[in-house]
Amino acid sequence: MATTHSASANSDDADARQLSAGRALASPLRLRILRFCLYDAHTNREIAEEFGLNVGTSLHHVRTLVDNGFLVAEETRTGRRGAREIPYRATGLSWSTRIDGQGALVIRTFLEEVDGLDLDEQFMVRMGFKLTPERLEELQNRLVEVIHEYHESPDDDGTRHGLFLSVHPEGHRSSRTESGSE
Repeated sequence: MATTHSASANSDDADARQLSAGRALASPLRLRILRFCLYDAHTNREIAEEFGLNVGTSLHHVRTLVDNGFLVAEETRTGRRGAREIPYRATGLSWSTRIDGQGALVIRTFLEEVDGLDLDEQFMVRMGFKLTPERLEELQNRLVEVIHEYHESPDDDGTRHGLFLSVHPEGHRSSRTESGSE
């Protein structure tokens, strides 16, 4: 009996952690904070300045991300006027965390990230394909492989760039009907 209770408690704990992680990541702002802290650790003050937040609001978001393992505190340092500051760095845990509504969230985050950029100056590609399921899977795997190659070997003297990629069925009715879905 104790084993069943223990297994049930562990399952409940895992469900609670997943729910908490989902809530922590269900914000375009928090996803943008994670991206900001990906290569360089930043203090709460720096995060607040980057996103135009007051320090208290920023601290709420930072604590939520820390509590769920998405940000980790690094060694305390001395900041302006001798104040003690804690820099935070993204852990990468968010990349493997699945949440409900993830697709729409990623698109909203992308739109916030490019807001204010001269979009005519950005590299963009929009293209259609007609592929078998096997070739589609091959394309997706190759894209992921190339993306991971560049992500995992950042240039120390490089500038930061973002990437948004979506492979999706074309939206017009005849394409959806041909594949058997509507």
